[in-house]
Amino acid sequence: MNHQKRPYQPIENYGIIGNLQATALVSRTGSIDFMCVPDFDSPTVFASILDAKKGGYFAVEPEMENCQTKQLYLPETAILLTRYFADSGIAELTDYMPLTDVSIDSAIVRVIKTVRGKIRFKVSCEPRFGYAKVNHKISTADNEISFTCSTLSQKFKMIADVPLEVKKMGGYADLTLSEGESAIIILKLSDDNQNCNLDWYKKESYHQTASYWRKWVNQTTYTGRYSELITRSAITLKLLTSLKYGSVVAAPTFGLPETLGGDRNWDYRFTWIRDAAFTMYAFLTLGYTQEAERFMEWLYNLCQKIDLQLVYRIDGSPDITEDVVSQFEGYQRSMPVRIGNAAAEQFQIDIYGDLIDTIYIFNKSCRPITFEFWTLIEKQVQMVIKNWKKPDHGIWEIRSEKKDFLHSRLMCWVAMDRAIKIAQHRSFPYPEAEWHQVRSDIYHDIYNNFWNDDLKAWVQYKGGAQMDASVLLMPLTHFISPHEPRWLSTMEAIKKELLQDVLVYRYRNMEHKFDGLDGEEGTFNMCSFWYIEALAKSGELELATEHFEKMIGYANHLSLFSEELGKRGEHLGNFPQAFTHLALISAAVELNKQIGRKVKK
Repeated sequence: MNHQKRPYQPIENYGIIGNLQATALVSRTGSIDFMCVPDFDSPTVFASILDAKKGGYFAVEPEMENCQTKQLYLPETAILLTRYFADSGIAELTDYMPLTDVSIDSAIVRVIKTVRGKIRFKVSCEPRFGYAKVNHKISTADNEISFTCSTLSQKFKMIADVPLEVKKMGGYADLTLSEGESAIIILKLSDDNQNCNLDWYKKESYHQTASYWRKWVNQTTYTGRYSELITRSAITLKLLTSLKYGSVVAAPTFGLPETLGGDRNWDYRFTWIRDAAFTMYAFLTLGYTQEAERFMEWLYNLCQKIDLQLVYRIDGSPDITEDVVSQFEGYQRSMPVRIGNAAAEQFQIDIYGDLIDTIYIFNKSCRPITFEFWTLIEKQVQMVIKNWKKPDHGIWEIRSEKKDFLHSRLMCWVAMDRAIKIAQHRSFPYPEAEWHQVRSDIYHDIYNNFWNDDLKAWVQYKGGAQMDASVLLMPLTHFISPHEPRWLSTMEAIKKELLQDVLVYRYRNMEHKFDGLDGEEGTFNMCSFWYIEALAKSGELELATEHFEKMIGYANHLSLFSEELGKRGEHLGNFPQAFTHLALISAAVELNKQIGRKVKK
């Protein structure tokens, strides 16, 4: 394998490991090509997925002729195995970030093993701090290599039970293992001395990490079909959740393109109220209440402010500005590579519906909210009452003019409806007549003014003639019966305008550049799962099941999904994507429920 030229791998060629504070992407060939530390939204240390030459990487490469590789997760864990097969032998690489019941250990553990034959391995660790903009120093002592970046106050240690050597600004190892032999290499990602001895990593870290994940997985109350798929998606969502803050990022990456060579390259390493709310719905549906409780604490702190921003840093800070990492050429030359996100400055009224819906579900199925929390919710409802008629940038964060989007209006209705239901359920005081009137006004506005009689469908925005997949949330949020004639007619219009076999476009950008950006993007995986759930609710169970199975066929080898799919079924956009995995969970749970009802009949 050539150390100099590191070609870009398909986005779907990666697995994810993490410790609920940071994550790393591991390729099918065993190279860590993306990692931000110490937190999800920190600068990169490895980013060769965004710049093959300058980004930095941590590779383990067996010298085997005509080598084939396979990857799998150990069941019910985030421990990743990469296997290498050739006539000359079989090798195995085990990757994980340690997690115990008592602490987060900021480290990557890589265990290299020869299963058959005698195999030479080359290990190269080439960190590039601060988006490859910041220099570091390197030093050695007692089979340790230290990488120190004083500008960012970061110090890493590479520790191993085999000899290590320094070349230029990287750490290397050259080792040969016979059948049954193994070696361990640890990249300690913080300067603390906790568990710094090799013995703990060799004897304890693997078992404690596996035990942590299995204990967590087994808290689920879900016992239906598709449980293996649902478990993998739940673990993926958990990997995107901050243990420290309780928030959840939309994806662990930035800059991965929605169109190859295009400029739709966004930073998703932040907490969108919308995405996080949907994620908590998925956790609550599966019985993972602890995550929902921690997120509620995070939300409670946010709700002290009346005027919510739609996206925050993981610690709840609103301080997000969009910038360009000009030194990165981008994945397969897709530029610009953006960090931060200008969506933080947009007006999106739908977030109040997402937020109050999550609180409604939490109050109903997890733990009653306090009256103090209720008084904060009342203030959010007032924001909806004041602003529901205003145009906004919508769920897709368009960078052109604001419009009266159906989805935004729908989520305003959800905000009013769920707030009323919380108040009624808990007998909280609220201005009953006013809230009921506003809920009715929004309902009539959506039902009548977003209907296009030519298309016989509810359309993307008031007065428009374009379909939008977010309309699929109308029955999913219980706004409309899935058997309503107008809804069935809308489903036909979606099928005609946005569906390609089982894949759904969120909208068609076309020549007029509706969203203010160049290019046509791929199909949106979350929307494809929404469509499946809407089919199931409409009674099209066989078709929904077939669609679901075919959609799952687009997952990568580890059952992971990015944001979108391209023309050849390739994964596009940030990876793995929380929205896709939570929509998968929701669709699978709905299918299981509907199939169960059919069996009982």
